[in-house]
Amino acid sequence: MTTLGPSRRAVVTTAAVAAALPLAVAGEAGAGQAGAGQAEEAPAFLHGVASGDPLPDGVLLWTRVTPVPGAVPGSGVGPEVEVEWEVATDADFAAVVTRGRVVASAAADHTVKADVRGLLPDTAYHFRFAAGGVRSPAGRTRTAPAEGAEPGNLRFGVVSCSNYEAGHFAAYRHLAARADLHAVLHLGDYIYEYGTGEYPAEPVRRHEPAHEVLTLADYRVRHGHQRTDPDLAALHAAHPVIAIWDDHESANDSWRDGAENHTEGAEGAWSARREAAVQAYFEWMPVRPAIEGTTYRRLRFGGLADLHLLDLRSFRDQQVGVGDGAVDSPGRTIAGRAQLDWLTSGLSASDARWHLIGNSVMISPVAFGSVPAHLLGPIAECLGIPAGGLAIGTDQWDGYTHDRERLLGHLHGEGIANTVFLTGDIHMHWANDVPLNAALYPLSPSVATEFVVTSVTSDNLDDILGVPPHTLSGVAEAAVRAANRHVRWVDMDSHGYAVLDVTAERAQMDYFALSDRADPAATSALARSYLTRSGTQRVTRADEPIA
Repeated sequence: MTTLGPSRRAVVTTAAVAAALPLAVAGEAGAGQAGAGQAEEAPAFLHGVASGDPLPDGVLLWTRVTPVPGAVPGSGVGPEVEVEWEVATDADFAAVVTRGRVVASAAADHTVKADVRGLLPDTAYHFRFAAGGVRSPAGRTRTAPAEGAEPGNLRFGVVSCSNYEAGHFAAYRHLAARADLHAVLHLGDYIYEYGTGEYPAEPVRRHEPAHEVLTLADYRVRHGHQRTDPDLAALHAAHPVIAIWDDHESANDSWRDGAENHTEGAEGAWSARREAAVQAYFEWMPVRPAIEGTTYRRLRFGGLADLHLLDLRSFRDQQVGVGDGAVDSPGRTIAGRAQLDWLTSGLSASDARWHLIGNSVMISPVAFGSVPAHLLGPIAECLGIPAGGLAIGTDQWDGYTHDRERLLGHLHGEGIANTVFLTGDIHMHWANDVPLNAALYPLSPSVATEFVVTSVTSDNLDDILGVPPHTLSGVAEAAVRAANRHVRWVDMDSHGYAVLDVTAERAQMDYFALSDRADPAATSALARSYLTRSGTQRVTRADEPIA
């Protein structure tokens, strides 16, 4: 398992830096650039600020400092620089409650994290950094409710699949503008590994580096370039982000010992590539790993909800072909035995009203046999699976049925109610019941529900077909629903985001669609709203949006 090395050692707690350190600056640096009259090689904050993994008494803070002009992401050069941070209850930083220091070095690509503790629960805070007389932009974050507290609601933005070349990140801009969110949940594919023009073939804009990312320097450059996007920077500055990874943070359709988009030998060893991807991810993301080298962990939000976050790439067996009976083998796993034990025991032990599961690939079983043949190929491209004889998505839980049966059987056998899977990956909006036995549904009970969010930018059905939205997809959507009675709604064309609101009585997802992923000023409109009421384990359409 990958060791995070200096990136982990850069994380400090408030107790370790109790000295009061005023943020002495030579003047505001605007968006992080050195101000007028400052030395040419003054430090700069060119990649914004971020926070993540909120706790009742703390939150993880992040930034990257460029100590000298040549110390760009992935360069491996540049001096160490001391970075100060401070947290306040007001935007003007007149009421600073804690501050400290970290050291940025080339060993961690000049990224730093501060694991701040001693804060009040369910409270908004403002934070910023400084180095060499230059201030970073300021960010806003929020702690989780206290242990055992019963907040009136929890509200999360939900996103996934943000391919830089496929469009602009207007979804992030719309979420950044909301003042009502406790956090934003990113369900994977935060970056994409492809070279320019590989996916999509005609980029809206171009990422860096232009070639497919393979090495630690490559992954650092890709993360760094992604973080220069103004809408993504705004999102990270506005809300704590809780992230898990899927496959494209390393390579398409990755599994424990390889990936579909990796050629062993010609592209180096998979173990080296994955290690590089993991190191860069933990350097650049505001993630506090519970276990080094993985993203599975659990966050609590008072007595209202536990959020169980999964890693469905690091421990899975290799995907098999469609129609291969091995999908039902009890020896195959998507989660790994240790993680599945952790999840089932955590669900049983939890006394929270709701059990939210951050899940990178769809758990609901889906058959596509009734979809017209001319639409199977494009749908398969969205799902990342073969089109011939398409029946199941073997990269999803459908390809690892024993793990799914064990998890759903545990929910049913233990009488665990109010489990909601929050899923990304497939570039479509879905609202599903999760049946114990799909073939017998609705006679077989639904033991959970699933809300799937579409992509921020990555290709949908209409993009692949090259047709206007909602011209051909209606046929495919109707066929999917007819063959899968537990699927309450599917939208195969929209790009956008979602907002989940949880109260004691219900969990509701509002699904939003963007006007045009290629337009940096794209507008956003409500597409649908679905909810699951406490104790029902079923999805119904909501009468009105949450806000």
